[in-house]
Amino acid sequence: MNLKNDLILRAARGEEIERYPVWLMRQAGRILPEYRAVRASLSGFKELVETPELAAEVTVQPVDILDVDAAIIFSDILVVPEAMGLPYEMIEKTGPYFQNVIRTEEDLKKVEYAFDIEDRLSYVFEAIKITNKELNGRVPLIGFAGAPWTILCYMVEGRGSKTFSESRKLLYTNPILAHELLNRITLVTIAYLKQQIKAGAHMVQIFDSWAGILGEKQYQDFGLKYIKKIVSEITEVPVTVFSKGAISSLDDICKLDCNTIGLDWNMNISNVRKIVGETKTLQGNLDPCALYASHSEVEKATISLMNSFSSQRHIVNLGHGVYPDIDPEKVKTFIKTVKNHEKQC
Repeated sequence: MNLKNDLILRAARGEEIERYPVWLMRQAGRILPEYRAVRASLSGFKELVETPELAAEVTVQPVDILDVDAAIIFSDILVVPEAMGLPYEMIEKTGPYFQNVIRTEEDLKKVEYAFDIEDRLSYVFEAIKITNKELNGRVPLIGFAGAPWTILCYMVEGRGSKTFSESRKLLYTNPILAHELLNRITLVTIAYLKQQIKAGAHMVQIFDSWAGILGEKQYQDFGLKYIKKIVSEITEVPVTVFSKGAISSLDDICKLDCNTIGLDWNMNISNVRKIVGETKTLQGNLDPCALYASHSEVEKATISLMNSFSSQRHIVNLGHGVYPDIDPEKVKTFIKTVKNHEKQC
């Protein structure tokens, strides 16, 4: 199916664009009353993730309501560890919880990695197919997965953490176990992303949410080594890597064989552009909290962001996911400002 709006794909590939494309991480979610209405009728978050028709419905909502230039499939990075044999619960106002964790060689026996990904995560792939049918070529659909290091953190901690000390401890006390777990996650993630692409994802993003808790050398060894394996295998569509907080590793991140580097709001666009030149597209990176400001201030901040670009190789986004209590009208102001901005580069 031909896409009516392929701006984000052209930007990712470094092709000519008439304006900057814009979308938001977590755009399909709690900022929208329409999403909350769907959630209210269900038992919980996981039911929504695992019901393809409903996942597709909330994926399309931001395209209809916010007028973004791409949809991102509604799912969760934790479907991967669940498929590998570690089921999780999503506890309201607390977050994910794993009853079983991986901290010893005996624990590792619970972790499967040679299985039929198409069968075990069929609900994600079916949601992608339904979503593309509903979008009818209006905009591209983004698939995604968590980076191996971030997935390891949840499999070792069993929940979110301020320090992820159990995960980091493992790197010092049993690096062989850590590498084996990371390798298994990597193999499953490659298969998972390839199947998303086969189902109809037009590009994919790798989220390394906890990249910033590692130092440069450890992130090279336990983070980027495995992302590098993934991006080397995903050649069918553009790939974005978003390593939140990994400022000390930017030089290494920019060497990855991906199309786009996602930047959090603490990263300096000009500095990263000097590193990558015109070889990569950058994505981001307005501070999500800027959307709490007045409409006029949101507009000013957005224009200031775009005026800092020195290349047309840019996808406009926030420097993290949009926060759930932000007014959707402020998000619309952000998006309209991007769409009305005259590209200067």
